[in-house]
Amino acid sequence: MTRIAIIDRDKMNAEQARVYDAAKESGSPVGGPYHAYIRLPKLFEASQNLRGSLSSGPLSRREQQIVNLAVARHWNARYPWFAQVRNSLAIGIEQAVIDAINARKTPTLADARERMCLLVASELPANKGLSKETYAEAEKIMGTEGLVALVASIGSFSMTCLTANSFEIDPPAANPTPLRE
Repeated sequence: MTRIAIIDRDKMNAEQARVYDAAKESGSPVGGPYHAYIRLPKLFEASQNLRGSLSSGPLSRREQQIVNLAVARHWNARYPWFAQVRNSLAIGIEQAVIDAINARKTPTLADARERMCLLVASELPANKGLSKETYAEAEKIMGTEGLVALVASIGSFSMTCLTANSFEIDPPAANPTPLRE
């Protein structure tokens, strides 16, 4: 049960309604942690804009999903995990990759950029930074702009996970791939 009351659209103030409607119209998410963000319409809008900026950046959709899965796994964030599993399957990430990340194992990834995204998304939150070796290899494989986008994606999605955890925003009961304990 969520700790924060979900505000129905008809109960939102004018600014909340404006940003909610804009997000919904563009197909952006309005549930999960956004149930909390709507209380601060500027934050809601800024997080939507950041999400949009990162999704149009140098990381592929698969790379972004691998990052999101690793970050949700790190934070044990059940709702974000649920949403990212659904998104990952929709773009063709194999269930075996998802299951390995869920089990805190390293999945087999043929692509060097995807492997680096997983490594950085695992090492950065766990160690509060990157080793010199990981940084050098990540910059070589991802390029400077790709590495900036990768670190920003990890930070942005960590905020999503921490919000979901803090307000106990849970996935639906019919969750096909629940987060392992």
